[in-house]
Amino acid sequence: MRVLLLGASGLLGHNVLRRLLDEGHEVRVLVRRPDAVKLREGSWETVTGSLTDFATLLGVAEDRDAIVNCAGVTDMSLRRGDYTAVNTTLCASLLEVMKRLGIRTLVHASTVNTIGHGSAAHPATEQEPMRPPFTESYYAESKRDGERLLMEWAQRNPEWHIVVVNPGYMVGPMDVKPSSGRLLLLGYRKRVMFAPRGGKAFVDVRDVAAAMTTALIRGVNGERYIAVNSRECHTINELYEMQARVMGYRQRVVELPDGLLAVAGRVGDMLRLLGVRSEVSTRNVRQLMVREYYDSSHAISDLAMPQTPLEQSIKDFYQWRVEEGKRGKVEM
Repeated sequence: MRVLLLGASGLLGHNVLRRLLDEGHEVRVLVRRPDAVKLREGSWETVTGSLTDFATLLGVAEDRDAIVNCAGVTDMSLRRGDYTAVNTTLCASLLEVMKRLGIRTLVHASTVNTIGHGSAAHPATEQEPMRPPFTESYYAESKRDGERLLMEWAQRNPEWHIVVVNPGYMVGPMDVKPSSGRLLLLGYRKRVMFAPRGGKAFVDVRDVAAAMTTALIRGVNGERYIAVNSRECHTINELYEMQARVMGYRQRVVELPDGLLAVAGRVGDMLRLLGVRSEVSTRNVRQLMVREYYDSSHAISDLAMPQTPLEQSIKDFYQWRVEEGKRGKVEM
């Protein structure tokens, strides 16, 4: 297919681009800088511009068969309105572009936190409504609003092919910035590491990329697909213990009490009121106190999504950084 890929410079975008090229698709990417994509192999067309500019979107989508949207603003230090343009309004713009150009296929990456996080006994499926504390998350709220626009359009237009993939916490190679890999690096080779009691539904980013490219053909219009490794729901403590074991170092992990996190959140709230950017806030630290359990059987059955062990994802994250470090692209 002739595919327009948005968000190609991010962790998921790099892996989706790699997968699209491996599958033989003709890919065009829209990025802010011509050097934003760091793949060393493959051939794709690069267009430089802003994905929040409608005229640019309309031009870059010309002659495409499908759009894959991996773009997203995830910086947890931002204020509510800072997420809207990319996480919500872009979805409306893409629908208008598709209507004008006759494109009918869109695969969109959202987040698993727009779905209620379930429990160990009852992992959440796609039908679970969004739950606190994520209903208070500016990021998750903006992604939910974008999803709603797409799902409402898909329901009104059954001849279209609009699919939403809801990834968990992604880990793996080609984390250029890094993004989610910051959590791994935060505890790397520290003798003592302090961590909250909460946990995440982890997933190898390559598994999510595989689900998204398969969704171009096999996804069902108007469906959402949870993309996690259902066997890899771990606390942050367990993640750091696993990382130490995989990477061959000793580390003592100490669980932070919720009360201390709550105090830190209130301090962050005050700093933000004073205009100081901070990822620490009450609404953010509350997310670190819950454990997330999701059921990805829908994506496994419909999209043949792989289930790579988290240990392998951690190894490959660091192996990629070593290789890029030798080339002077990242610091270890």
